Amino acid sequence: MRIDHVSYAAGPEGLQATAERLAAQLEVTPHDGGVHPRFGTRNVILPLADQRYVEVVEVLDHPASDKAPFGQAVRARSAAGGGWMAWVVAVDDLAPVEERLGRPSVEGHRHTPEGVQLRWRQIGVKNVIDHGNRPFFVRWESDADHHPSRLAESATRLTGLTIGGDFPEVREWLGLTGEPQGSFESQIEFGFLEDDDCPCLVQVSFETPQGPAAI
Repeated sequence: MRIDHVSYAAGPEGLQATAERLAAQLEVTPHDGGVHPRFGTRNVILPLADQRYVEVVEVLDHPASDKAPFGQAVRARSAAGGGWMAWVVAVDDLAPVEERLGRPSVEGHRHTPEGVQLRWRQIGVKNVIDHGNRPFFVRWESDADHHPSRLAESATRLTGLTIGGDFPEVREWLGLTGEPQGSFESQIEFGFLEDDDCPCLVQVSFETPQGPAAI
């Protein structure tokens, strides 16, 4: 279980301008990611080191975006001005998560501009709208060589997450209750704000070639 990527919903300036602004802050090159046909969204990828990436995403004027939880989450965050929407944890086996959450995972896919059909399964997106402090979970079914982080070499690393809400609740959601503190992603600094009004992903920290950056 590891942090796979973080999702940022485009603001009023639109997908490309949002992605270019973040890419400049992170000193990376943005890459068109393509359309999520099942979710009614499209994204731009900002590759990071350590097999991670930033996903900048916007909702499309498409019926799927009104039905799919991911499309609903993107629409809600963009309508609020845009910003961090979710953090995403990759696992090798979704069965324990499905059992814990009491529902099955769903399929996701997108055809990239490079001609690759990316496939994965995900679960937990329904909670993102009201509880962005909790990650959703993915299991990649595509070849590891096609992971979005492989679009380009990057010297920028994700180093920290600041999360609002209840710390024990997030640990329970991750299935870490009873595990030693620090056993999950020990190289990432987690900060928690005890703010019941904002159970969300507040800030993400990075180390770029020119030094620290917090967004």
